[in-house]
Amino acid sequence: MEEFDVVIGLEIHAELKTKTKVFCSCKNEFGAKPNENTCPVCTGMPGALPIINKRAVELCIKAGLCFGCTISHYAVMERKNYFYPDLAKAYQISQMVYPICVGGEITLKDGKVKRLNRIHLEEDAGKLTHISRATGTLIDYNRGGTPLIEIVTEPDFTSPEEVDEFLKRVRESLVYADIADCKMEEGGMRCDVNLSLKPKGSTILGTRTEMKNLNSFKSVTRAIEYEIKRQKEILLDGGKIIQETRKWDDAKGKNMSMRSKEDSQDYRYFPDPDILPISITDDDIESIKSEMPVLPQKRREIYVEKYGLPEYDAQILTSSKYISDYFETCLKIYDSPKKISNWIMGDLLKLVKGREEFTFPIEEKYLCEIIKMVEERLINKNVGLQLMNDVIETGKSPAVLAKENNLIVVISEEEILKILNAFKEENSKVVQDYKVQPEKVIGFIVGHVMKSTGGKANPAIVKELIKKIF
Repeated sequence: MEEFDVVIGLEIHAELKTKTKVFCSCKNEFGAKPNENTCPVCTGMPGALPIINKRAVELCIKAGLCFGCTISHYAVMERKNYFYPDLAKAYQISQMVYPICVGGEITLKDGKVKRLNRIHLEEDAGKLTHISRATGTLIDYNRGGTPLIEIVTEPDFTSPEEVDEFLKRVRESLVYADIADCKMEEGGMRCDVNLSLKPKGSTILGTRTEMKNLNSFKSVTRAIEYEIKRQKEILLDGGKIIQETRKWDDAKGKNMSMRSKEDSQDYRYFPDPDILPISITDDDIESIKSEMPVLPQKRREIYVEKYGLPEYDAQILTSSKYISDYFETCLKIYDSPKKISNWIMGDLLKLVKGREEFTFPIEEKYLCEIIKMVEERLINKNVGLQLMNDVIETGKSPAVLAKENNLIVVISEEEILKILNAFKEENSKVVQDYKVQPEKVIGFIVGHVMKSTGGKANPAIVKELIKKIF
């Protein structure tokens, strides 16, 4: 992209985790029967008056605290006027002049800072289901009135890679802080991409296009790559970019024009006369701050700097709040970060592989008990894994199962030495091979001892003794 600079800004929508909608008492839930969770308020019936969901306001403030925004003490809900079949009122209640959160930023791995313009509260529209030209389109208003935050960035992005990392940082923070589920496959997080090209080094922005409602990280990346290529070809051919909204077709890998792009004045924003301005006090902000968890980026820093874990471990352990919380609970029981990390990453995650939502099938206290038994050489790792599976199956404690199944049988070093000396006398060639390339035959020798002891010997002790006498 030598001829042009890429300029990208984002508008990210996330559905908030509230029990009810933002301006009425209808349930806020995914998967209900069509038009089951509706009322005169969220379907825009004449004379119906909205109320504002206090928890939605609190979650918007919480999102602002995640990203270092300035929280406004005065905020106003406004009407954004436009017609679309899934917008029952023919206007959307949103914010323009006085949003709840202003500014903010996220720092990427390479140190680049990406600025937020604002985070504001608004309502979602309904959902259209296009059947066919003959049958027509069905409208489900269940989603209408669902509380959303819209995170609007500055046009700071220059590549799909930057956008991808930014979106993942946003998502993990919202999930960690229990603000939103961000289930993209359910529409819980969507992204609009505003993109333009300008002559390289120019300070004058080009004409932008908008691609709406991209609902996967992969789709966002593909859509950006396509639009960069499309605009570049038009400009190099002497054409002009039209300011418009374009729809991304993921199956075809291309976008198409939907409509000309409106500017803010086209929406005729004005304060909603039915909703009073929102007053936010310092005490309100401090109360919400007290709910804030340690966010994933900070946790990763702690895991590396305080606990001495590799970056890779820190990334895996913070890949979900559940895993991170599980790890930290284990640490309170048994202070051995790397050992716990190894068991979680190498053994527990295998048990839940492929599941989107999960809980580990063994309590933290029982996992720590098994790890401690292995580290104290009361059992070896293989027996520890067997014991973990038995705990999961029976629900009994490791200590009880180990006693019932006679698993803690200590094979003395003296007994292991007898086996090794006998092996040494009977296998002179293996002994010679060990002296030349020990790493190639040590596994064979350990295997012999394990077989001779019925798997009760501790492999670590066996290896130490091999090094002493061979």
